[in-house]
Amino acid sequence: MAVTASRTTNPVLLAMVLAVVAFVVVNRRGDAPWAFAFRLYVYLGAAVVVMRVLFRVLLGGPQGEHVLLVLPVIPLPEVAAGIQLLGPFTLEELLGGFYDGLRLATMLICVGAANALANPKRMLKGLPSALYEVGAAVVVALSVAPQLAESVLRVKRARRLRGGGQRGMRALHGIIIPVLSDAMDRSLALAAAMDVRGYGRSGDVPTALRRTTGALVVAGLLGVCVGVYGLMDGTTRAFGVPLLLAGLVVAGTGFLLGGRNVTKSAYRPDRWRAADVVVAACGIAAAAVLYLTSSVDAANLYPSLSPLRWPQLAPLPASGVLVGLLPAWIAPPPPSTAEAHR
Repeated sequence: MAVTASRTTNPVLLAMVLAVVAFVVVNRRGDAPWAFAFRLYVYLGAAVVVMRVLFRVLLGGPQGEHVLLVLPVIPLPEVAAGIQLLGPFTLEELLGGFYDGLRLATMLICVGAANALANPKRMLKGLPSALYEVGAAVVVALSVAPQLAESVLRVKRARRLRGGGQRGMRALHGIIIPVLSDAMDRSLALAAAMDVRGYGRSGDVPTALRRTTGALVVAGLLGVCVGVYGLMDGTTRAFGVPLLLAGLVVAGTGFLLGGRNVTKSAYRPDRWRAADVVVAACGIAAAAVLYLTSSVDAANLYPSLSPLRWPQLAPLPASGVLVGLLPAWIAPPPPSTAEAHR
């Protein structure tokens, strides 16, 4: 869904993506600590939109005919030629900043939905053997945000029980330190638990093989990054697919070479079931429909600002976004924490 949001600046389609993601989160969110992180990402997305609009006000320059505000122009030296601080602010600049900020905020909220729905600790079971050490560090890092959300709720509940009546900035100094300390302690406890349960490299890997594996993995991942950028950027599609495929092949070769010399413990590995495949296919289908629409008719995906026009909603991209609703019924309900400990 984040890839879907990256293909458009149409606020109607982006609002549909946000509604779809929020609906799936509400219907398939459990009671685990990371399930409470979605609200924080929504607040962060709103802050991104506001900051994007403010930057347009500060550095926009005269673009468009419908002037909303006339602000004083701050002169800059010749080194900063072409950059204007403040000045006339138009409706076109406001909408342009809002569209760009809403797209970035929607992508961010989609990532937050994934963090709210998925168990970051289970990622270790699906990583290649060559990357499990890096994966352990990434899982610990990803668990900080969900643990942070739970810590905020716990600290606020404790303050209410103690009769703390301070609000706003006055209560910040009494909340932020306990929250950060608690979230860090819980993440370190996760790292210690993984270490105790056998997440450690065994055996010596030859230096030459280690360097070869590292070079292949790094080169492959760089190729994947450039290929993904080529796919997402409408002007550089010619080299996007070849570089993406080449990067996947090179990185996969490095993973295979490195994984042969690494042994790690595995406990009840997760299996891909039919529902899991369908859920992943829904996201791929939504992104594919938006990609196809941008290749065939991109006018409805990028509303015109010069001249100003109302955003239009075409049936094809709307149907692609609505495919993302299916996981709300296809995915099995998450087990509660009490059932998980039985």
